[in-house]
Amino acid sequence: MEWRGRRGSRNVIDRRGRRYRGGGGGSAGLALLPVIIRLLGFRGLLIVGVIVAAIFLFGGGGAVQSVLGLLTGGGVRPVAYDGDVPPGTEEAAAMASVILADTEDVWTAVFAENGGRYQEPSLVLFSDAVETDCGFASAAMGPFYCPPDQRVYIDVRFYDELARMGAGDGDFAQAYVLAHEVGHHVQNLLGVLSRADSLQARSGQRDSNAIQVRVELMADCLAGLWTARADRRFGILEDGDIAEGLAAAAAVGDDTIQRRSGGRVVPDSFTHGSAEQRQRWFMRGYETADLASCDTFAAETL
Repeated sequence: MEWRGRRGSRNVIDRRGRRYRGGGGGSAGLALLPVIIRLLGFRGLLIVGVIVAAIFLFGGGGAVQSVLGLLTGGGVRPVAYDGDVPPGTEEAAAMASVILADTEDVWTAVFAENGGRYQEPSLVLFSDAVETDCGFASAAMGPFYCPPDQRVYIDVRFYDELARMGAGDGDFAQAYVLAHEVGHHVQNLLGVLSRADSLQARSGQRDSNAIQVRVELMADCLAGLWTARADRRFGILEDGDIAEGLAAAAAVGDDTIQRRSGGRVVPDSFTHGSAEQRQRWFMRGYETADLASCDTFAAETL
């Protein structure tokens, strides 16, 4: 992927060296679970389920207990202090800044075409844990978007985990992840997230899962739209980049994760969509480069 030599975003907040101490057992004591549930309602419970499933997959049952301890920590506010920036993260951080700038340019144009005004999100780079308006979050959550503060959060070392999941170590896979999270910001500005939350509040678990899948597949489609528009404007794509993006989408498909964990595939439990769905909606956004085409809530089938 061609990303060097272009501007970086002014909206990057670098907290990679910040650490937290305090709370139970000398850990960060990240009391995140009550905050997630309060802010995101039933979606919050689904997010916690995804976190625990992912941690069980990569860290085993002991890791699950540890993460649940962090999520439900004793309510003691951790104290921030400055530590060392993790080595080997400089290039990923620089790239993230450029990709965020590219999303700003693309989405400003798309919103203008549709009679709107794009509000740029911030990107927070962090190490291990971070304080957000959605509560204290562990890097175990992976990249995420917090609607109340309109910020995307990522510990760039997640990209190493993504490669181990089968997405490869190419830079476009990293761009796809960030573009997907910015897609959630776009959904927030368009009112999609609030409508989805309202629907989920009136739904049972199965229907709520299905609503969440539509949210996530729309973000994949928006990532594809951004890819097409950014390539037209900046010539970002190299041979193999789209294949990298599709591999990343497949690696984080619910069915892929369930198979990798040794369990059976249970479609009713999906919260992000199957590998095939995630790839297909990414390509839909890429091939159409049209905002309306990404409306998963208008689609009869996914």
